[in-house]
Amino acid sequence: MRSRQFGRTGRSVSEIGFGAWAIGAAWGEINDEDALAALHAALDAGVTFIDTADVYGDGHSEQLIARVMRERGGERPFIATKAGRRLPAQSVEGYSAENLTTWIDRSLRNLETEVLDLVQLHCPPTDLYYQPEVFERLDRLVEHGKIRNYGVSVERVEEALKAIEYPGVVSVQIIFNAFRLRPSEHFFQQAREKNIAIIARVPLASGLLSGKFRKDTKFESTDHRLFNRSGEAFDVGETFSGVPYEVGLQAVEKVRPLVADDTTMAKFALRWILMFHAVTVAIPGARNPAQARTNAEAADLPAIPQEVMAEIRTIYDTCIKPYVHQRW
Repeated sequence: MRSRQFGRTGRSVSEIGFGAWAIGAAWGEINDEDALAALHAALDAGVTFIDTADVYGDGHSEQLIARVMRERGGERPFIATKAGRRLPAQSVEGYSAENLTTWIDRSLRNLETEVLDLVQLHCPPTDLYYQPEVFERLDRLVEHGKIRNYGVSVERVEEALKAIEYPGVVSVQIIFNAFRLRPSEHFFQQAREKNIAIIARVPLASGLLSGKFRKDTKFESTDHRLFNRSGEAFDVGETFSGVPYEVGLQAVEKVRPLVADDTTMAKFALRWILMFHAVTVAIPGARNPAQARTNAEAADLPAIPQEVMAEIRTIYDTCIKPYVHQRW
């Protein structure tokens, strides 16, 4: 497993991380035994970056991570969490010093640690990025020793560009995959110039880019890929990257012939992300050990030829771009 520098933090992390949303909630049923085994398998495969949030399973994801840390002992990986979605309704006023402290103290307890490696504002309202006092509150939490670093998790490129104007922001988490290319056009260059770590989330477009879904695939009632297809619960861009399901299926069939016979579409899709040097870490989810190991193996694939990268861009431009490009 190769590593990349995590921005200005002085830390390096594995190119493939572990996205812990799926072991918390909103991806169908999963039992704790499988979740714990998936985490262990990822760490055994060389993963050194775990991303979670205080609302994934109402803190259950953080607690599972803490349990694995107890079981393994030794050096902890870089663990990033998020704060802000515990608000009953999103508002700039909700990101008060009191609320931020309360949320972070709760994550400290859940993760059983004295200081958090990274806290990310969890897709707050766009207006928040124009309120310097919120970032000053995070500066105070760094000074008080509760967090080492802070960053943001964003929905829109506009938000990412605004966030990195604040000197304390060390990382941006953003949706980036073969069906969401806009971040690479301008934001990546700006982030590299400022030495900002980029966390690529939803790297498989909620599983679309695994190539395993069909028109008649059934999703459980507790799976956001069923209940959030039109943005009923949260931003629709988080589900299939905002691409209409059947449109995505058609595009996947155009991608499939580009994948070498000795690998899988999921590994290919992850390796495609790693072709962008501005990306620090991609964070696919895993609900069992086999998925965790497969994700990690993507980092071992050879570089994707430039002509294949160009073909992926053409598929995006002709099939996907009209649905997502200007929206996020």
